[in-house]
Amino acid sequence: MSDLVETSEALGVMNALPHPVFVVDASGKFHFANTSAEMFFKTSAAVLLARNLDQYLSLASPLRALIEQVLKGRSPVNEYKVDLSSPRLGSERWVDIYVSPMVEEEGRVAVQLQVRSMADTLDRQLTHRGAARTVTGLAAMLAHEIKNPLSGIRGAAQLLETSGTEDDRTLTRLITDETDRIVRLVDRMEVFSDERPVERDPVNIHSVLEHVKKVAESGFGRGVMVEELYDPSLPPVLGNRDQLIQVFLNLVKNACEAMEGREDRVLTLKTAYRPGMRVAAAGSRDRVSLPISLSVGDNGVGIPDDILAHMFDPFVSSKINGSGLGLALVAKIVGDHGGVVSCDRSGKGTRFEILLPVWKEARLTNG
Repeated sequence: MSDLVETSEALGVMNALPHPVFVVDASGKFHFANTSAEMFFKTSAAVLLARNLDQYLSLASPLRALIEQVLKGRSPVNEYKVDLSSPRLGSERWVDIYVSPMVEEEGRVAVQLQVRSMADTLDRQLTHRGAARTVTGLAAMLAHEIKNPLSGIRGAAQLLETSGTEDDRTLTRLITDETDRIVRLVDRMEVFSDERPVERDPVNIHSVLEHVKKVAESGFGRGVMVEELYDPSLPPVLGNRDQLIQVFLNLVKNACEAMEGREDRVLTLKTAYRPGMRVAAAGSRDRVSLPISLSVGDNGVGIPDDILAHMFDPFVSSKINGSGLGLALVAKIVGDHGGVVSCDRSGKGTRFEILLPVWKEARLTNG
């Protein structure tokens, strides 16, 4: 009886672990899988026990080599930042792998995976915020050193236009148009230098998304099918409605532009409540829960590999005439709201996910 109790308690502990843990033999056959492993492999433990690990891995998966190494050497092996992407598991499946031999079970190993996606996302958020601070200083410098001279150049061009020939007027109009374009770019950058406290209230995020959808449908998103997957019981966030509208306008506009040329353009707006994600609050030892998940997805061409890791950095853009400030501004606003933003690219397009705290928790954190 005591053995049964101990076995039951051990299974309870294993299933309570937040990381996927499973046991396989030399052939790759599953002999155990905890609850997190079920979520990772997207199937039940009963189904896993009837299958082989190789059915979930790519042909050259490093996990298979690690298992063989442990079986041969009879000693634990760790490998960090390994990509387990496969057609069955999906893309961008970065994990840390811990493989240990089973002492009492010859020919079997225990494998623990630590999914890196969110940890890497949080690391990138710090980089994005640092880059935004760089733009802050640059914007202040540009406002003084560039906008003032541009005003003089524009005025001189307008004077020349009044006395020049038609060819001259074509050139002077080009000068004024280009100076105006540079001024608009500097004005966009100045948003980063605004450090004034933001007025915040409880915001119904669905009303924000509805507003953004109406703006899109009347302009840049005309003809795009909008799929709404909303959690109707979602609590409000403590935020600035105008800034949140700006965030989702940027994301939705990018999504619509990424789908240009397709006949079946589908924009997916999704909200969900997913407790469990906690991060350290800025300037405090407290940890804040980020249970509100908001995502914008499209079935467009996807993001090029060469900019995927830097897409939230200022001046990085896949558009020919893009300024590269839209997503940088998204990252800044989301960071100012105490949240994180990430991007998931798959064969079906691109999905941006924003995680935010609920308004009561945010209010308490801000004192």
